[in-house]
Amino acid sequence: MVRNSRMKQLVYTLLVLSALCTGSILYLRLYALGFSAREKPLAVEAFVAKRVRRLATPAKAAHLRNPLALGPESIGSAKLFFEVNCASCHDANGDGKTVINSGLYPPAPDLRSRETQDLTDGELFYIIRNGIRFTGMPGWEGDEDDTWRLVLFIRQLPDHGCDEIGMSKLNKTNDCGLN
Repeated sequence: MVRNSRMKQLVYTLLVLSALCTGSILYLRLYALGFSAREKPLAVEAFVAKRVRRLATPAKAAHLRNPLALGPESIGSAKLFFEVNCASCHDANGDGKTVINSGLYPPAPDLRSRETQDLTDGELFYIIRNGIRFTGMPGWEGDEDDTWRLVLFIRQLPDHGCDEIGMSKLNKTNDCGLN
Protein backbone atom coordinates (compact mmCIF):
# COMPACT_ATOMS: atom_id res chain seq x y z
CA MET A 1 0.00 0.00 0.00
CA VAL A 2 2.79 2.42 0.90
CA ARG A 3 4.64 1.54 -2.29
CA ASN A 4 1.55 2.31 -4.47
CA SER A 5 1.07 5.60 -2.67
CA ARG A 6 4.69 6.62 -3.25
CA MET A 7 4.51 5.55 -6.88
CA LYS A 8 1.39 7.70 -7.42
CA GLN A 9 3.08 10.61 -5.69
CA LEU A 10 6.14 10.22 -7.91
CA VAL A 11 4.01 10.09 -11.07
CA TYR A 12 2.04 13.20 -10.04
CA THR A 13 5.26 15.03 -9.18
CA LEU A 14 6.76 14.15 -12.57
CA LEU A 15 3.60 15.28 -14.37
CA VAL A 16 3.59 18.60 -12.52
CA LEU A 17 7.28 19.15 -13.24
CA SER A 18 6.75 18.32 -16.92
CA ALA A 19 3.85 20.75 -17.13
CA LEU A 20 5.88 23.48 -15.43
CA CYS A 21 8.86 22.92 -17.74
CA THR A 22 6.68 22.94 -20.85
CA GLY A 23 4.86 26.07 -19.66
CA SER A 24 8.16 27.77 -18.88
CA ILE A 25 9.56 26.97 -22.32
CA LEU A 26 6.43 28.28 -24.04
CA TYR A 27 6.41 31.42 -21.90
CA LEU A 28 10.08 32.15 -22.57
CA ARG A 29 9.61 31.58 -26.29
CA LEU A 30 6.65 33.94 -26.41
CA TYR A 31 8.37 36.47 -24.17
CA ALA A 32 11.48 36.46 -26.34
CA LEU A 33 9.70 36.48 -29.71
CA GLY A 34 6.31 37.99 -28.94
CA PHE A 35 3.41 37.28 -31.25
CA SER A 36 4.96 38.55 -34.48
CA ALA A 37 3.26 37.29 -37.63
CA ARG A 38 6.70 37.08 -39.23
CA GLU A 39 8.12 34.52 -36.76
CA LYS A 40 7.78 30.85 -37.55
CA PRO A 41 4.93 29.53 -35.38
CA LEU A 42 5.15 26.62 -32.98
CA ALA A 43 3.89 23.34 -34.43
CA VAL A 44 0.80 23.46 -32.20
CA GLU A 45 -0.03 26.97 -33.38
CA ALA A 46 0.38 26.00 -37.04
CA PHE A 47 -1.83 22.93 -36.52
CA VAL A 48 -4.60 25.03 -34.96
CA ALA A 49 -4.30 27.82 -37.55
CA LYS A 50 -4.77 25.37 -40.42
CA ARG A 51 -7.96 24.08 -38.88
CA VAL A 52 -9.46 27.34 -37.65
CA ARG A 53 -11.36 27.79 -40.92
CA ARG A 54 -13.34 24.62 -40.29
CA LEU A 55 -13.89 25.60 -36.66
CA ALA A 56 -15.09 29.06 -37.69
CA THR A 57 -18.17 27.77 -39.47
CA PRO A 58 -21.19 26.29 -37.72
CA ALA A 59 -22.36 22.88 -38.89
CA LYS A 60 -25.60 24.33 -40.31
CA ALA A 61 -23.59 26.47 -42.76
CA ALA A 62 -22.43 23.35 -44.60
CA HIS A 63 -26.01 22.67 -45.65
CA LEU A 64 -26.66 26.07 -47.25
CA ARG A 65 -27.10 25.81 -51.03
CA ASN A 66 -26.17 28.44 -53.58
CA PRO A 67 -29.42 29.71 -55.11
CA LEU A 68 -27.64 31.22 -58.13
CA ALA A 69 -26.59 29.53 -61.34
CA LEU A 70 -23.17 29.96 -62.91
CA GLY A 71 -23.17 32.37 -65.83
CA PRO A 72 -21.39 35.43 -67.21
CA GLU A 73 -23.79 37.79 -65.45
CA SER A 74 -23.22 36.13 -62.08
CA ILE A 75 -19.42 36.13 -62.46
CA GLY A 76 -19.01 39.72 -63.73
CA SER A 77 -19.81 41.61 -60.52
CA ALA A 78 -18.09 38.97 -58.36
CA LYS A 79 -14.93 39.35 -60.42
CA LEU A 80 -14.82 43.10 -59.77
CA PHE A 81 -15.56 42.66 -56.05
CA PHE A 82 -12.81 40.04 -55.75
CA GLU A 83 -10.31 42.19 -57.61
CA VAL A 84 -10.96 45.24 -55.42
CA ASN A 85 -11.50 43.59 -52.02
CA CYS A 86 -9.92 40.13 -52.02
CA ALA A 87 -6.95 40.09 -54.39
CA SER A 88 -4.71 42.14 -52.10
CA CYS A 89 -4.48 39.11 -49.78
CA HIS A 90 -5.56 36.17 -51.98
CA ASP A 91 -3.98 37.48 -55.24
CA ALA A 92 -5.88 37.87 -58.49
CA ASN A 93 -5.47 34.18 -59.28
CA GLY A 94 -6.40 33.09 -55.75
CA ASP A 95 -3.00 31.60 -54.80
CA GLY A 96 -2.41 33.98 -51.87
CA LYS A 97 1.13 34.93 -52.94
CA THR A 98 0.99 38.65 -52.16
CA VAL A 99 3.11 41.10 -50.21
CA ILE A 100 0.30 41.63 -47.69
CA ASN A 101 -0.23 37.90 -47.20
CA SER A 102 3.46 37.35 -46.49
CA GLY A 103 2.97 39.35 -43.28
CA LEU A 104 -0.24 37.64 -42.15
CA TYR A 105 -0.47 34.76 -39.73
CA PRO A 106 -2.27 32.63 -40.35
CA PRO A 107 -1.86 33.50 -44.02
CA ALA A 108 -4.82 33.86 -46.34
CA PRO A 109 -5.33 30.44 -47.94
CA ASP A 110 -4.84 29.51 -51.56
CA LEU A 111 -8.42 29.62 -52.82
CA ARG A 112 -7.56 27.15 -55.58
CA SER A 113 -6.37 24.48 -53.13
CA ARG A 114 -8.26 21.29 -52.45
CA GLU A 115 -8.68 22.34 -48.82
CA THR A 116 -10.62 25.44 -49.89
CA GLN A 117 -12.45 23.86 -52.79
CA ASP A 118 -13.60 21.00 -50.52
CA LEU A 119 -15.56 23.48 -48.41
CA THR A 120 -19.24 23.50 -49.28
CA ASP A 121 -20.81 26.54 -50.93
CA GLY A 122 -22.52 27.25 -47.61
CA GLU A 123 -19.23 27.18 -45.70
CA LEU A 124 -17.61 29.58 -48.19
CA PHE A 125 -20.68 31.83 -47.99
CA TYR A 126 -20.54 31.85 -44.19
CA ILE A 127 -16.80 32.62 -44.11
CA ILE A 128 -17.16 35.48 -46.60
CA ARG A 129 -20.13 36.97 -44.74
CA ASN A 130 -18.81 36.54 -41.18
CA GLY A 131 -15.03 36.46 -41.50
CA ILE A 132 -12.77 34.41 -39.24
CA ARG A 133 -11.70 35.67 -35.83
CA PHE A 134 -8.00 36.04 -35.05
CA THR A 135 -7.11 36.11 -38.76
CA GLY A 136 -6.99 38.80 -41.41
CA MET A 137 -10.28 37.59 -42.92
CA PRO A 138 -12.97 40.24 -42.42
CA GLY A 139 -16.69 39.64 -42.72
CA TRP A 140 -18.33 41.26 -45.75
CA GLU A 141 -21.91 42.44 -45.35
CA GLY A 142 -24.07 43.47 -48.22
CA ASP A 143 -26.41 41.78 -50.61
CA GLU A 144 -26.53 38.01 -50.08
CA ASP A 145 -26.72 37.39 -53.83
CA ASP A 146 -23.41 39.22 -54.25
CA THR A 147 -21.85 36.84 -51.72
CA TRP A 148 -23.27 33.82 -53.55
CA ARG A 149 -21.82 35.21 -56.81
CA LEU A 150 -18.43 35.45 -55.11
CA VAL A 151 -18.73 31.77 -54.11
CA LEU A 152 -19.37 30.91 -57.79
CA PHE A 153 -16.32 32.95 -58.77
CA ILE A 154 -14.08 31.21 -56.20
CA ARG A 155 -15.19 27.85 -57.62
CA GLN A 156 -13.82 28.95 -61.04
CA LEU A 157 -10.31 29.84 -59.79
CA PRO A 158 -8.71 26.34 -59.94
CA ASP A 159 -9.75 25.74 -63.55
CA HIS A 160 -9.01 29.11 -65.14
CA GLY A 161 -6.01 31.41 -65.32
CA CYS A 162 -6.42 35.13 -64.70
CA ASP A 163 -6.83 35.89 -68.41
CA GLU A 164 -9.54 33.27 -68.79
CA ILE A 165 -11.63 34.76 -65.99
CA GLY A 166 -10.95 38.24 -67.33
CA MET A 167 -9.04 39.76 -64.42
CA SER A 168 -7.50 43.14 -65.15
CA LYS A 169 -3.87 43.90 -64.41
CA LEU A 170 -4.90 45.54 -61.12
CA ASN A 171 -3.55 43.61 -58.11
CA LYS A 172 -2.00 40.93 -60.30
CA THR A 173 1.23 39.26 -59.23
CA ASN A 174 2.99 36.00 -60.07
CA ASP A 175 1.53 34.34 -63.16
CA CYS A 176 -1.13 37.02 -63.46
CA GLY A 177 1.05 39.95 -64.44
CA LEU A 178 3.41 41.90 -62.21
CA ASN A 179 6.07 40.17 -60.16
